[in-house]
Amino acid sequence: MHSSLISKIEKARRYASERHRLHVDHLQVTVHGENNDHQVTLEDGAWHCTCDFFEGWKVCSHTMAIERILEGMVPAQPLDSPRLATV
Repeated sequence: MHSSLISKIEKARRYASERHRLHVDHLQVTVHGENNDHQVTLEDGAWHCTCDFFEGWKVCSHTMAIERILEGMVPAQPLDSPRLATV
C-alpha cells in the first residue's frame, strides 16, 4: 500500500477516536420507528422531527437517539419545554 495512503488511514483513525474534533452543523437522518419512519434534521443548531410528539414538546425519542449517538458532536437539546415543567 502506498505510504501516503497509510498515513491518511492512520490520521482518520486518530480523528475518529478524538470525537471532540468533530462538530455536525447540518444533518438529516431517517429513523425507522416502531410505527413509521421519521425525518430528523439538525439545521443551524435547531432540531426537528416529523413525528407528532415533537410538535408539542420540541424533543422526542428520535432526536434524543441521534443526540446520544453523536454525543459531543451535536448541540444538546434544551429540555425546558413548558410541558416538562408540569410533569
